[in-house]
Amino acid sequence: MLLALIASIAGLLLVIELVRRRKLREDYSLLWLATAVIILLLTLSKPVYDQIAAFAGVVTYPPALLFAVAILFVLIILLHYATVLTKLSGENKRLAQELALLRQEIKAVGPASSPGEDQAAGNQGEQQG
Repeated sequence: MLLALIASIAGLLLVIELVRRRKLREDYSLLWLATAVIILLLTLSKPVYDQIAAFAGVVTYPPALLFAVAILFVLIILLHYATVLTKLSGENKRLAQELALLRQEIKAVGPASSPGEDQAAGNQGEQQG
């Protein structure tokens, strides 16, 4: 139990530090913070922990409940990241299609010169003639 207490406190501090250094966005850190806090609470309150373990049917080795809770939260985090990744993949595909259409439109119009280039070309023609 001491190892779980140390690990949950270290995990909590690590997530806070990553958010502070802007290496982890706040919305993604909520699941990690929830995981660390719940494991911390389970390790600190032995009677509640034993009741939850008995309710879950873990009677031979109650500390296994901590690992089950940690695995459950990791699965929830993976599901969250999978949904975010799916959304970003769709947006990436849409943006690539829009970029291809814009490039096609630019090629169809042809190389247009900017107004500054027209004036420079006109000034060169006046100087030569």
